[in-house]
Amino acid sequence: MADLIVIPARYGSTRLPGKPLLPIAGRLLLERVAAIAIDAARQLGDADVVVATDDERISTAAKGLGLEALMTSPDITSGSGRALAAMRATGRTPELVVNLQGDAPFTAAAHIVEIVRHARQSSADVTTPVVQLDWARLDAMRQHKLKTPASGTTCIRDASGRAVWFSKDVLPFMRKEAALREAEPLSPVLQHVGLYCYRRAALEAFEAASPSYYEVLEGLEQLRILELGLRIDAVKVPFAKITMSGVDSPADAARAEALIAEHGDPFIDWRQ
Repeated sequence: MADLIVIPARYGSTRLPGKPLLPIAGRLLLERVAAIAIDAARQLGDADVVVATDDERISTAAKGLGLEALMTSPDITSGSGRALAAMRATGRTPELVVNLQGDAPFTAAAHIVEIVRHARQSSADVTTPVVQLDWARLDAMRQHKLKTPASGTTCIRDASGRAVWFSKDVLPFMRKEAALREAEPLSPVLQHVGLYCYRRAALEAFEAASPSYYEVLEGLEQLRILELGLRIDAVKVPFAKITMSGVDSPADAARAEALIAEHGDPFIDWRQ
């Protein structure tokens, strides 16, 4: 059975209602994310793409783009929950389910490919990407956190690549940072990229469990996976060509358009 890449696309948003239908430099936000998913699916060779939504307007737009779209309950509040509901609605039983954020138009297709390929060859319950920060990027993260402390998530992993912990704090603390800066071009800090490939059983277990203690404290749902005793492999990947968090406000949309103007449009039209 083919693996499944799910794009959760909820209509409701406090700051940007209907954002999957928002044009970003002439392309719907949904269209941009779908192009990434389809690019990854073609590289993987054995994966399907579906849009999971709670609104007929998004469903109609998705089908108009030639995408498979499934209606899911408006009561679902998380992307992982919507991904599971979509999987069940298809009647498929894929071994792997990718939850691709529907508001992240600059996700690298290569990151999806890397975590799925890793999952296909490992016994990890979940795979997710991380990028190793150089010192300049680490300094930028720290400066950004002075204004928005909850921005940016870091990961600690063991020698095998298994994630030990995730935090909104910058981990690890470096007692002799000055010496490290002189010795190495890269810091030991791994920044987490919010993209997940679940084994079907792990996604079922995650959604069946209540929010965990540290998940609630940090506001990081991946900690529930660790607290359930499941294995997350943190796969090291290169930086994407354009990086920014999801589009969640008019200011984010304007920034996305500015980045496209500066770096070029990464959109690949799968229909041509």
